[in-house]
Amino acid sequence: MSLHDEKKIKLKKKVSKTPQEPGVYFFVGEKGKILYIGKTTNLRSRVQSYFRGADSRGQWIEIMVEKAKDVKFQLTDSAFDALILESNLIRKFKPEYNTLGKDDKSFAYFAITEEDFPRVLIFRATDIDFEKLEAGGLKLKAVYGPYAAKYHMEIALKIIRKIFPFHLLNQKTEKGCLDYQIGLCPGPYDGAISKADYKKNIRNIMMVLEGKRNGLIRRLTKEMDDAAKKNEFEKATDLRNKVFALRHINDVALMTKDFNSEKTPNAKYDMRDMRIEAYDISNIAGTSAVGSMVVFSGNQPDKSQYRKFRIKTVEGSDDVGMMKEILTRRFHNDWPMPDLVLLDGGAGHLNMAEKLLREQLGLDVVIAAVAKGPKRKNQELRMINGKMKSEIRKNLEDKNLLKYIMDEAHRFAIAYHRKTRDTNVLK
Repeated sequence: MSLHDEKKIKLKKKVSKTPQEPGVYFFVGEKGKILYIGKTTNLRSRVQSYFRGADSRGQWIEIMVEKAKDVKFQLTDSAFDALILESNLIRKFKPEYNTLGKDDKSFAYFAITEEDFPRVLIFRATDIDFEKLEAGGLKLKAVYGPYAAKYHMEIALKIIRKIFPFHLLNQKTEKGCLDYQIGLCPGPYDGAISKADYKKNIRNIMMVLEGKRNGLIRRLTKEMDDAAKKNEFEKATDLRNKVFALRHINDVALMTKDFNSEKTPNAKYDMRDMRIEAYDISNIAGTSAVGSMVVFSGNQPDKSQYRKFRIKTVEGSDDVGMMKEILTRRFHNDWPMPDLVLLDGGAGHLNMAEKLLREQLGLDVVIAAVAKGPKRKNQELRMINGKMKSEIRKNLEDKNLLKYIMDEAHRFAIAYHRKTRDTNVLK
């Protein structure tokens, strides 16, 4: 048996004893040099996968494993912590194989803005040009990253924002802000929170992004005890709720298939992995207004993922406003991110969605509007150009599939509208 084979057997034995818990793992080379850092919800299962023969993720994985002299790991309390820790360690050690097969420009970062009421944004590496941002009136206070998957960042930020709300929109007002109404924005411009308390929220978010969640919990617990001793029971209750939320961060939305794997240009894309979401509005002159979201996995409907919405904030015949409400509510839920969003509507719907999803929420998703013709035939597709997988382009070029999806969204919306209308008539 060669020395190389003995080394591989020894590593396999070590890996077989790795805990089946969330954490970060390290492939270590000569002289303790860290070759690669990864995150996972199950350390043993994930690391063992590197020793199961040929790997579809690309040749670079095989080369990296060949070079490895040791595999180490660091346990975390949750998948959320693993995501944050992985980023901080990659920034610290700059492992060679974390950038191989990936364009540096595709990495993403959290950024804290420098303004009276700071915001927390997500930027691609290509967007972090400080001089250009400042010239446009946006100054950054702090930047955290790199992160390999923007999708996971979006989920993490939603989790953080539910605990420490912050203002997200460019406009300095809460007028007509759905985030304010549902508690994700604390209303700094409406005077609902003091400047000092708002900045505390931002400092707390910064501690989370720096991987200091346990330290933050200890500090907030002390503040809670002090508030209780002073009979400030409302403040103590709020702090208790934040501590509880921090201790029990919900990892379910983060525990996706790609959280535990690397995606490289060599990986084959499975059409069934593609998530397409289509939206439609149904109402009569603005009354009994509802919306639908249907989901397709590739070219097949996934009815377990369908969602319906009763319009709450828009009055009168304002289809664009109604669609905006639905999209805002949908993307504030920790549901899987779509590869493609289809809207029943025209240029107004498309412009609204681009501003909301791309500019305000910082989401990188392909958006298309489908304007229906007479009897829903001869549909006109208006699309926001952007980076698209070839599989998405193929779906958009398949007129029969496009019609099938939009007809299903329309059917689902009409069915819910009729039910809502009948219920209102009986009242």
